[in-house]
Amino acid sequence: MSARATALPMPEALAPPRSEWWIFLRRLARRRTSLFGLVVVAVVVVTALAAAVVTPFDPIEQDIGERLKAPLTRDAAGRVHPLGTDHLGRDILARIVFGARPALLVGFAAVAISGVLGMVTGLVAGYFGGRIDDLLMRLADIQLAFPFILLAIAVIGVLGPSLTTIICVIGVSSWVVYARIVRGAALSLREREFVQAAQALGSRDGRILLRHVLPNVFTPWLVVATLDMARVIVIESALSFLGLGVQPPTPTWGGMLADGRVYISTAWWLATFPGLAILITVLGINLFGDGLRDTLDPRLKV
Repeated sequence: MSARATALPMPEALAPPRSEWWIFLRRLARRRTSLFGLVVVAVVVVTALAAAVVTPFDPIEQDIGERLKAPLTRDAAGRVHPLGTDHLGRDILARIVFGARPALLVGFAAVAISGVLGMVTGLVAGYFGGRIDDLLMRLADIQLAFPFILLAIAVIGVLGPSLTTIICVIGVSSWVVYARIVRGAALSLREREFVQAAQALGSRDGRILLRHVLPNVFTPWLVVATLDMARVIVIESALSFLGLGVQPPTPTWGGMLADGRVYISTAWWLATFPGLAILITVLGINLFGDGLRDTLDPRLKV
């Protein structure tokens, strides 16, 4: 017999369990469209955070002598404007990069507000049922009866346009989708054996909601939140386009579109590049959200 010990294969029962995060990342990586969306979102976020490094220009600095310069034109100092300048001589690339900050901030903050409100409302309505469920769902129906644009115009007209107002308006008016999704999942979960067993053992309702129901409704909630962020960015751009968003001189994608529509026939780059920024960002978020939904759906796990 050889002195060198022969390594025996480790039984599957004794093999170390693979991390759930690692399994999730491998499944997500198999979907190239979702991986592309994740890369797009990551690039947009990193670019917005490092905006001062990406471009040397000040997004609000005006230079009338350099107004309406075509892309790749050099200024008097020899600096190149990759995407040209606007009607006030401001660099388009700098305004797009810095304009990503309010768009992403509104997207993250509004989704966080509406997501938390919808999560709490859906958990309470779905788990307790009865009159509480009827009351909360009727409130959701009343919320859906209000046209969002009219509600936003009324609130912003009273409080004044600002970043905080936009976040609050979008966040408070978008909780219904989350509430209905979480409520449907909670209605099903409260009839499951592990929930009924916890109730039989004397666990309090709060503990059951946090330990047993919440982890099981978090997955559909996360998918809805990811896809809803793209919608919020479009809404923020639309409000800025109408003059109800973040006010100048802070650059916003919707505000840049509003400025560029006047020069669409003579300076096409003023509206084209901000529109492409919105398109690419929203497309990336939607592709990542679709891949996240397919990856986390237990019926599609292979």
